[in-house]
Amino acid sequence: MKIPYTFSVLRYVHDPVTGEFANVGIAVYAPQAKYLNAVCTPHYGRLSKMFGQVDGDRFRQVANYLQGELKRIGRKLDTELPLAQPPSDIEQILKQVLPYDDSSFQFSRIGAGLTDNPDESLRQLFDRYVEKYSGRVQLTSRDDEQVWSVFRKPLEEKQVTVWLQSKRITAPDYEYEFKHARKNEVWHAYEPISFDLMGSSSILDKANNWMGRLTNLAESGEAFKPHLLIGAPSDPSLQTAFTKAQNILYKSPSKPQLVRESDAEGFAESLSEEIKQHGS
Repeated sequence: MKIPYTFSVLRYVHDPVTGEFANVGIAVYAPQAKYLNAVCTPHYGRLSKMFGQVDGDRFRQVANYLQGELKRIGRKLDTELPLAQPPSDIEQILKQVLPYDDSSFQFSRIGAGLTDNPDESLRQLFDRYVEKYSGRVQLTSRDDEQVWSVFRKPLEEKQVTVWLQSKRITAPDYEYEFKHARKNEVWHAYEPISFDLMGSSSILDKANNWMGRLTNLAESGEAFKPHLLIGAPSDPSLQTAFTKAQNILYKSPSKPQLVRESDAEGFAESLSEEIKQHGS
């Protein structure tokens, strides 16, 4: 059954006098589903091309804040008991997060529609109003650091993280710094990778990017073994893309070990035992 939703486009207004703007995000609200979510692009390269110099750090800071605050309110709507009548449309919520003024970030007039899948509508609206103008952007449900937090907890409990350090691997044409690594004969690098994205193309693009990265690093004169700690997509419809992504990673000449979140406890246990036996 389709339910009503309202949405608004987040705009970056470069000059309030001329009204020049670019779309940089989408917020969607479906009260019957207790759903509120938002996606904002962190990329400002297109804005610099359109308007000249843009404060990139400030742009990312505000975009991340707005996306995070709307997601927080969405989680609150979904988990709290209804003590009062929820807002009828998204406008009332947006005023709380971003009161209207002459700042560079402004929400558009409210749009509306019907949906049987608010997440899918969010993806479609982002693609229609933002992504098609700015090139391909990975819509992230969880980032790499959030996936790392799943693995970090059991690793800390097993006192493994104290053995880890950053390590830069350098190849003739490329170099990359792994934040979590240890040496036992060769360097072992532990890299969290989130495939909890909001589209199959983003999942496959990320896998191909990592396969290319590992292929280049395999030319390094320093031997290393990558262990990829991967987060699966939360959307069941993306499992096929996730399987293909893992197949792509296995093609890397460095032969990475892939560790899924469901194996985080066992992985921490095996790594702890290895350290006890061999040290670091």
